[in-house]
Amino acid sequence: MFRPLSIFIGTRYTRAKRRNRFVSFISMTSMIGLALGVLAMIVVLSVMNGFQREMSSRILGMVPHATIVGVNPIDDWQPVAAAALKNPEVVAAVPFTEMEGMLSHKGSMQPIQISGIDPAQEGKVSIVAQHIVQGRLDALKPGEFGVVIGEITARRFRLNVGDKLTLIVPEISTAPGGITPRMQRLNVVGVFKVGAELDGSMALIHLADAAQMQHWQPNQVQSVRLAVKDLYAAPQVSGDIATGLGAKYKADDWTHTQGSLFSAMKMEKTMIGLLLLMIVAVAAFNIIATLIMVVNDKGADIAILRTIGATPRQIMAIFMVQGTVIGIVGTLIGGVLGVIAALNVSALVGWLERVSGQHIFSSDVYFVSNLPSELQRGDVVLICSAGFILSFLATVYPAWRAAKIEPAQALRYS
Repeated sequence: MFRPLSIFIGTRYTRAKRRNRFVSFISMTSMIGLALGVLAMIVVLSVMNGFQREMSSRILGMVPHATIVGVNPIDDWQPVAAAALKNPEVVAAVPFTEMEGMLSHKGSMQPIQISGIDPAQEGKVSIVAQHIVQGRLDALKPGEFGVVIGEITARRFRLNVGDKLTLIVPEISTAPGGITPRMQRLNVVGVFKVGAELDGSMALIHLADAAQMQHWQPNQVQSVRLAVKDLYAAPQVSGDIATGLGAKYKADDWTHTQGSLFSAMKMEKTMIGLLLLMIVAVAAFNIIATLIMVVNDKGADIAILRTIGATPRQIMAIFMVQGTVIGIVGTLIGGVLGVIAALNVSALVGWLERVSGQHIFSSDVYFVSNLPSELQRGDVVLICSAGFILSFLATVYPAWRAAKIEPAQALRYS
């Protein structure tokens, strides 16, 4: 089969090992370095994707995706929910009230965000029922002032189901200061644990109890909580719904409360990706060193090729082919091994824990008990493309030097 001269000689130089085993060894180390760099990038970014997925599912499974908030307390939330459900992006709509205050127990205090919920409908928009570790969510009864607290709060105050604590919320009054504290005794009926900071900053009470604490009617709520299909469409979806309902309603969404956290996670992934890309860049520099040594070693061959009619462009292409082959093979090997490792890293860590008897990710310390991994096709394509491009660019200077070699000068000292 016909092959161009540059490809034929370039691939032959890649395979040749007889004359200079040291150059061949350097070529192999360049290929291995590139493969390891690509492997590391794929595995690390997949693990970061896994952690981000876990954080998203847990935090955004607890906080509202979006809310339609009434300027005044909403007397009848069903029409608002019905209007929201007409939007095809909305999965569920339930009543919701939110307050901020302080929890107090035996002289200790901590700030808390209180969510007034309907326990019968909360499962449509929240994962809290799946993460109850003590008590029951349906133990929240109107008029009984029960509360479901997070595991961090329970541990900090040393509380269990059946214990009591005090909720302090600010109340606008005619007093000189304008605000007076309102205290309410709460009974712990449940403890949840999602493994995030929400375990220490969030608590749940019944909607009717939240309305009573706000001096509203029992059927009045602050807002309607929405669950949407696409989290990143929540601002647009909620904004459209609020606009359609009129000036008495406004929209809020998760980007206002949790957006900074996910922006920081995205930035962290980008920065770690750039740092790991330096490993691939170092391997590319090894390709440069390899080709320079090959050019010096093949000086006589280059001179002979020039004397029998090879053009400088063909000489340059020969060494670009050689370096590109090293880069392609190294990147492909690293890509395949990286995909295999990313798909099996969770099982591998679990095996290491069973063999060693040590928990690498203890559920008492971390919010996950295993190493999550999510392989994304876009990451693999981006990483492999970066490996290809860097390895190709690394061939340009050595190949250019080879093309500039004068035949007579090379043969004189060969």
